[in-house]
Amino acid sequence: MFLIYTIFIQIYLLLIRISSFFNPKAMLWLEGRRDIFKRMESTIIHDRPIVWFHCASLGEFEQGRPVIEAFREAFPEKRILLTFFSPSGYEIRKNYTGADYIFYLPIDTAKNAKRFVGIAKPTLAVFVKYEYWFNYMRVLKSKNIPCIYISAIFRPGQRFFKPWGRWQLKQLKKVDHFFVQNGTSANLLHGAGISQVTISGDTRFDRVSGIASRKKDFPLIETFAGENHVLLAGSTWPADEEMITGLINENHPGLKFIFAPHEVHPERIRSLMKKLPGTSLKFSEAREENVHNAKVLVIDSIGILSHLYQYATIAYIGGGFGVGIHNILEAATFGKPVIFGPNYSKFPEAVELIGKGGAFSINTTEQFLQITADLLNDAAKLRKASIIAGDYVAEKCGATTLIMNYLKKI
Repeated sequence: MFLIYTIFIQIYLLLIRISSFFNPKAMLWLEGRRDIFKRMESTIIHDRPIVWFHCASLGEFEQGRPVIEAFREAFPEKRILLTFFSPSGYEIRKNYTGADYIFYLPIDTAKNAKRFVGIAKPTLAVFVKYEYWFNYMRVLKSKNIPCIYISAIFRPGQRFFKPWGRWQLKQLKKVDHFFVQNGTSANLLHGAGISQVTISGDTRFDRVSGIASRKKDFPLIETFAGENHVLLAGSTWPADEEMITGLINENHPGLKFIFAPHEVHPERIRSLMKKLPGTSLKFSEAREENVHNAKVLVIDSIGILSHLYQYATIAYIGGGFGVGIHNILEAATFGKPVIFGPNYSKFPEAVELIGKGGAFSINTTEQFLQITADLLNDAAKLRKASIIAGDYVAEKCGATTLIMNYLKKI
């Protein structure tokens, strides 16, 4: 089976190479791995033990960040090696000061895995949420290097729990410990004969709670909001924006809008601005003299969205009309009711928060307009949903402490 897996990896690499001719992200993926081992050998110093954290992309990094930073505080005598699989993680966080070394992870061939581990010589490997690279797992196991997964989540439909996935399931047994998000994940692993499992919850709750407690202030956005209600639409795509534009065109007095699209390259921002009324303003062009009169503010920079939800009355989270919703917890931690599209079933926090009454899913523009009207016109309903959202995040914090207690023991 390892032969079939290796063939699959090589086909994946071939597809990336072909895509690189017309896809800038694929080109970054390849360029970032060029001469990777030479760069590692010339950079990594083995004066202290090294602990390796791996994140697939930016979302997983934010999920793992509370543990990385807690580990740094608890073990200042150790060095931290951080790897990413995706350019969207590496390119944004390649200068993160919480790690000593940051690299792309070489693709998972037997040769690469052996060489990477041989150069890095980690004393511990921590993978965030998923990405089960079987050659790396095998090399770590052969060298008796502990390997753990944090904030892992499993679903019955995954290949590990299907008859054709028995080989993949066998590889999971090489992992020393799984810290999983929920009981469903733990039960699936237990049922498959994997007992080294702890239900810790999701470290994202610790991350967003920390952001809220150390939030940054944006005086211009505070001036923009004034005494008005604000609907903040975060991580939006065109399908989300078309719907929200319908609410903007209704010209509700006392209601303003902030868009923070998922992509902020110039073409994307220009396309969005064309759909909006003339009273719209890009954040990069906002000044004290013009921001107060704007009806819509478009955030054309990255890295600040998680702090902006403090200014919202209601948050709309994008992605639900595509492959899946983006992070709803960044808004909920500030006590903001959240609205999103229909594709949320893979996100337990969305399912749970809907059940509690702090989140709302919509399928049509009409449903969106009705829910926003209900919240804005009923102060008691708005207040109740807000409290539910904030309390939900507060009650779910603590995963980082559980994980760190384990790491301190080993």
